[in-house]
Amino acid sequence: MQYFFVLPLNYEKIAAYFANPYKNKCMQVFKFGGASIKSADAVRNMVEILKRFPDEKILIVVSAMGKTTNALEEILHLKLKKLSTKAAIQKLYDDHANIVNSLFDDHASEPLEFLQSIFEELENSLEKIDINHYDQSYDSIISYGEIISSNLLLKYLELKEFSITKVNAYKLVRTDDTFRDASVNWIKTKETISEKVKNEFTNHQLLITQGFLGGTEEGQITTLGREGSDFSAAIFAYSLNAKAVTIWKDVPGILNADPKKIQDAVLYQELSYKEAAEMTYYGASVIHPKTIKPLANAGIPMHVRSFSKADKGGTIIHDCKVIHEIPCIIIKEKQSLISFQLNDFTFITESLIGKIFDSLNKHHIKINMMQNTAISFSICVNDDLHRLDQLMSELKNDFSILYNTGLELITIKNFNESLIDRMIHKKEIYLEQRTRKNYQVVVKSLESR
Repeated sequence: MQYFFVLPLNYEKIAAYFANPYKNKCMQVFKFGGASIKSADAVRNMVEILKRFPDEKILIVVSAMGKTTNALEEILHLKLKKLSTKAAIQKLYDDHANIVNSLFDDHASEPLEFLQSIFEELENSLEKIDINHYDQSYDSIISYGEIISSNLLLKYLELKEFSITKVNAYKLVRTDDTFRDASVNWIKTKETISEKVKNEFTNHQLLITQGFLGGTEEGQITTLGREGSDFSAAIFAYSLNAKAVTIWKDVPGILNADPKKIQDAVLYQELSYKEAAEMTYYGASVIHPKTIKPLANAGIPMHVRSFSKADKGGTIIHDCKVIHEIPCIIIKEKQSLISFQLNDFTFITESLIGKIFDSLNKHHIKINMMQNTAISFSICVNDDLHRLDQLMSELKNDFSILYNTGLELITIKNFNESLIDRMIHKKEIYLEQRTRKNYQVVVKSLESR
């Protein structure tokens, strides 16, 4: 695959920065996602990356290994349906045990004992879940992914003689009790992180913690939203006034499209905080949407770099004036289109729209695209059957509700007509909008029907 670079006006300055981006910096935050620790070889590669920074204080934020979060979601849903979870739990255990045996060789007994004990805890927790408190049950089960990965990686890095200890994010990142999408108490979080982490750094070069997780004052584990480990890295960086955040990914940086779907994707060498925030708002999956704000507020640059090509600079997000005119293509899969209609030909008024928005807010559902006519109001949202069922049940007495699932939302920033034609080819259009710069369309592939 070939990548084309849009070079900024201050390219020489940026190139020098990439050559040694951490010069004279006192503390960094590194985030390793599931793909970068999905196997024994991937973990060994992470170790090689850390060896490149022998004199740096680094806080490491880790996701669950590979597709662990998906597997835990499947286990939770099997349990809620009163189906057997035995095979799914055994497979997840075996996946982790295989990584442990490959990494630790003759030293595997202790991490395997830990793994056995944590899976026993998981099974005990599954017996306590409650369908009437789905969000809370979700967080209590899904959190095991990051708890397992952070502990196994700690043991392996200790084996490799790194100066390292662990801090638990669910004891430091203070949140409310909005399970599955908790809001951060920034004042309390900064206080607890600053006190604990700075103290641990006096005795260790590296610290490791969990991404995605937070906790209430009462000690209940919460999660920060799907794929929230990037946000965790930003929370720790903001609270510690870190000099930079690096997100290690399976892509060379931030591109103008997903290279798995668009072959001629273009790499951005730098982005402003504003451009990056807009891209995440529209659904760019490289960065969690909440990540940019705390970093921009504190003026902390973020690097997105390839974990398989650690010598490459990737993309830097910082305070800059570069404006990109090349099209940016963002495809969000697993979308639902819901239309609220009035059967008596009464117009959709502001008060009725307000009722819909109140319910959306109550059930923590984010609108990705919306459109109204005289007698209907349509929204495109992420597929989340549990929350969408609650929404439609609450509003069914006020509206006639139609919905479609399994759709895609395509957003093109700086669009042109030929690109639109290319992106909607062999697709059925459900909803379409355009402004001077942006084009959005909700579609379903005709080939999948």
